[in-house]
Amino acid sequence: MTKLSVNINKIATLRNSRGGDVPNVVEFAKDVQRFGAQGITIHPRPDERHIKYQDAYDLKSVVNTEYNIEGNPIPKFIDLVLDIRPTQVTLVPDAEDAITSNAGWDTIKHKDFLIDVIKEFKSNGIRTSIFVDPNLHQIEGAKETGTDRVELYTEAYAHHYKLGNKEGINPYMECAGLANALQLGVNAGHDLSLDNIRYFKENIPGLLEVSIGHALVAESLYLGVENVIQMYLHRLK
Repeated sequence: MTKLSVNINKIATLRNSRGGDVPNVVEFAKDVQRFGAQGITIHPRPDERHIKYQDAYDLKSVVNTEYNIEGNPIPKFIDLVLDIRPTQVTLVPDAEDAITSNAGWDTIKHKDFLIDVIKEFKSNGIRTSIFVDPNLHQIEGAKETGTDRVELYTEAYAHHYKLGNKEGINPYMECAGLANALQLGVNAGHDLSLDNIRYFKENIPGLLEVSIGHALVAESLYLGVENVIQMYLHRLK
């Protein structure tokens, strides 16, 4: 079964919009795990516009499934991850002014940098994943960095699926197949939803984990968090 990791950034965004501590991100993380989610994902950014660095520390003691911290490996982020030592760190090449993640790594251009960062994380017992576009050359480049996994950037898939173009999954199938052959684990995330997750899961070989936040929280406004978690788990079987 593909694991569901719930990205709770959107809960932090809602909290920060009002100040105070409602909704509480730690309690939300406890609840979604209790409802069956197999992981918690956070993506702290330098401006702390949603998840704050303190949240990362507060969550450490309550995440009893898999703890995945995403982000651009600037020095402050590297220090945070090495201090917390989550289950997994996902490296994302975010520009500081990006609204959300909008591109994967150029694993060929940034090979030497990624090698150094990944080596440090792995030497501290932290599983590593690289956020990549569905491009075979980038998968090959990822293998050269020493990463454990790649996370396929699924915005293009979601866009094509919404338009009724199911062939939009083809590059993802090819990349997942190559990753499997290279003994790289395969994760996926961005714009995955209840509408498109089943087809993606059914067609991606060896899919280990999906990280879903924005859609899951939006769907929960209508259907309830516990119910939505169960719906995702059912589609990921």
